[in-house]
Amino acid sequence: VSVANCGGGSVQAGMSLRLSCAASGASISGFCLAWFRQKPGKEREIAATISPGGSTFYEESVKGRFIISRDNAKYTLSLQMNSLNPEDTAMYNCAARPGCGAVAIFTPQSSYDFWGKGTQVTMST
Repeated sequence: VSVANCGGGSVQAGMSLRLSCAASGASISGFCLAWFRQKPGKEREIAATISPGGSTFYEESVKGRFIISRDNAKYTLSLQMNSLNPEDTAMYNCAARPGCGAVAIFTPQSSYDFWGKGTQVTMST
């Protein structure tokens, strides 16, 4: 399986942006999928994750603003980011973990086997 993310860019604070990730090589229906982000000078951290059955987890600072979703038929993962603020400036990566149960949630980076290259999201002034 390989994953490639796209989207990202520079937006003004308060605006929205949508990130997408496309998988290839195998069905993702049994995969846990996640978005991680690495802010400048910080360690990479989980932003959101979604189980095969649609259970979700959000890092506290993005709750109510970000929405993670998946389309197993199209092999895609998305992250709708609303009300963006300067603290959301980061490199965003999608990640996939095979063999997940329907409601399984994994947050450590080490739980994921496949990674997209990353896309930069920056707040413009």
